[in-house]
Amino acid sequence: MKVSRMKLRDLGQTGIKVSPLGLGTVKIGRDQQVKYPTGFKIPDDKAVIDLFELAQELGINTLDTAPSYGNSEARLGKLLPNRNDWVIVGKVGEEFIDGQSHFDFSAQTTVATVERTLVRLKRDFIDMVLVHSDGNDMDIIQNEAVCDALQELKQRGLIKAVGMSTKTVEGGLWCVENMDVVMATYNPAYTDELPVLKRALELNKGVVIKKGLQSGHADTTAGGGGIEGAFRFLFEQPAVDSVIVGTINPQHLRTNVEIVRSITD
Repeated sequence: MKVSRMKLRDLGQTGIKVSPLGLGTVKIGRDQQVKYPTGFKIPDDKAVIDLFELAQELGINTLDTAPSYGNSEARLGKLLPNRNDWVIVGKVGEEFIDGQSHFDFSAQTTVATVERTLVRLKRDFIDMVLVHSDGNDMDIIQNEAVCDALQELKQRGLIKAVGMSTKTVEGGLWCVENMDVVMATYNPAYTDELPVLKRALELNKGVVIKKGLQSGHADTTAGGGGIEGAFRFLFEQPAVDSVIVGTINPQHLRTNVEIVRSITD
């Protein structure tokens, strides 16, 4: 079944255009300590290439990755078709080692992480890099060097836009006041961060939504209220530029795109 391509959206004032549905890539690089309702097997190279080609055919141009997503970055660099046509969302601050998350928000590690990500992705720049918060947003902002380091990397041309994947309302509000993009949690079961979305809209800052489908728990088969209802709820907010959803199932991807296209066109 042929699905129409989605229309791209402006990501705040960044000059970057993103697809309203972005593809999360944790499932291509890591299967430990994930919060999905059902287990999965990391797909082989051919399945990943086929998934990326389908995503591009459907109009998805935005991919979300992180050093903590196992070997996701390296697989993107190896397998991504038309590598420079994609908008890549990267992260700094968290590594996943031996089944555990480790956090480091120092300037030295921030720079080294971005430089390593560029090598892995085989690119000259990353479209946006977000601080991967450990939950202590304001402590990171006030006492760590990571935000300043990202701004310096942006000035060097290695990053187009900077922001934070936040976990608190206070951190999200600071981010939209001081950075380019916020990645916020918002879904029908969790609306605490709505003030962040509203402030971002006032300031025309980029908003990327994580956990919009509650890590799969929005599906009726997992006891949720349904995927279409969740997407409609998200896109009722005019601040929302893109929603990141991780799937390795081609039919799920097609269905999600059809729903999002029908809502956003």
